[in-house]
Amino acid sequence: MPTDTRPAARRIFGAPLRYIQGPGALSETGPTAAAIGSRALLIADAFVLDLLEEAVTASCRQAGTQVTPLRFAGEITPAEIERLVGAAHGLQADVVIAAGGGKGIDAGKAVAHRLRVPVITVPTIASNDAPTSKIYVVYDEQHRLLKVEHMPCNPHAVIVDTALIARAPRKLLLAGIGDAISKKFEVEQCHAAQGPNMFAGLGTRAALALADLCFETLLAHTDGALAALERQSPADSLEAIVEANVLLSGLCFENGGLSVAHSMTRGLSALPGTAHELHGLQVAYGTMVQWHLEDRPPAFMEEMRAFYRRIGLPLNLQQLGLPRTPTDVDIDTLATLTLTAPHVRNFNRVLTAHDLSQAISALEAATL
Repeated sequence: MPTDTRPAARRIFGAPLRYIQGPGALSETGPTAAAIGSRALLIADAFVLDLLEEAVTASCRQAGTQVTPLRFAGEITPAEIERLVGAAHGLQADVVIAAGGGKGIDAGKAVAHRLRVPVITVPTIASNDAPTSKIYVVYDEQHRLLKVEHMPCNPHAVIVDTALIARAPRKLLLAGIGDAISKKFEVEQCHAAQGPNMFAGLGTRAALALADLCFETLLAHTDGALAALERQSPADSLEAIVEANVLLSGLCFENGGLSVAHSMTRGLSALPGTAHELHGLQVAYGTMVQWHLEDRPPAFMEEMRAFYRRIGLPLNLQQLGLPRTPTDVDIDTLATLTLTAPHVRNFNRVLTAHDLSQAISALEAATL
């Protein structure tokens, strides 16, 4: 048998210490925080504080931990991080509880990073995989991406109360599905290209297997999950999709790496209308472009177009918010900016702007 003589490269896998999911899981916040220390900060925006401050405080008090709430203003900028860190000064917090959507959780991560204490994430929606990740994104005052920061390790715990998730808007769950659906294909491309994951190592076979499971879960359970959301009631399918959106998707992207689908957000953030759409819906569109670049079989493409159409994911730029039929300039801008993303190199061949423009044009023509 032929022998692979390439030198072994370092493979790295990281994850949260605990993942707790289910109706009423919020009650686990106190015991989890108390295992770290007796003083906690609860960082969330005004809406989320109104939603869960009382329950979190009661859970922590019963476990012997004091909670101090800090209100996040809503945009994660350097100035807002400095304000929150300043407000935390002197409180001698042992742990940060970061609650809400992606921005609120990232704000809590940023403060925990600066204070050098563990963070517990408590997502109130399942629109992204930020709760499991060690990274957080910082923006400037004009909401332009400024930098991506890395905590030394993943969150100490992720607590997902699906009774809360079941009351969230449908579009937010769809965004999480759109973000998660890319992972199987991005991880496969990153693995084939021997690209780095978020720990600056190679992905493991575990990451590939988790990416497959993530995709299979989405296809099998999305319809049932959306039906449960209509009833505002947790169900097995909703539990499966929340796990895929929050846990599996996060483990996949950090440990397996990213590729074209996420790189597309660079370009989509520069077009009118699409720039302000939810991250996961941008990624869902980017995944369709990646499938065209991979030259997926027509039967597969038709199956996925039918899936997108049935649940409401965007099939073209106008469905993503572009207020006009895309022009050649729009497509060229999208292709050129996508190539500036580092993850675009994680592909089975070197891509050019022409390759991307062709794939985008083909996708737009197929979904008119």
